[in-house]
Amino acid sequence: MNEASKKKSGNQSLGAFGEEKVTKYLLAANYEIIERNWRIREGEIDIVALSAKGVFSFVEVKTRSSVAFGHPFEAINHEKAHRMQRLALAWLATHKCFGCDYAIDVAAVLIAHDGSFTIEYRAGVL
Repeated sequence: MNEASKKKSGNQSLGAFGEEKVTKYLLAANYEIIERNWRIREGEIDIVALSAKGVFSFVEVKTRSSVAFGHPFEAINHEKAHRMQRLALAWLATHKCFGCDYAIDVAAVLIAHDGSFTIEYRAGVL
């Protein structure tokens, strides 16, 4: 395996770890997980969840093992935010959920050297 493949594999497992932790966080907050890693040509939604109030949350998860290159939320620029909006609307249309209430949420997972982690969750960022 070359260095690029190792890095990609490491990033994927890091991302999967973060998504799993955020899924558990949402379940503990009484969300129902509807779908994970929903993908179309334009991109992927990490988590689709439904709140107890009936609001669909489209969650982008960013996981990092340090803030050396910035906080995970800094990875969500205007272009990424617009893509998330388009993906959410595509999911709603695909599932014939026109007029459903929805929110775009983001979660940052920071993993410490000792394996502990923190989750910072921001609901309704768009």
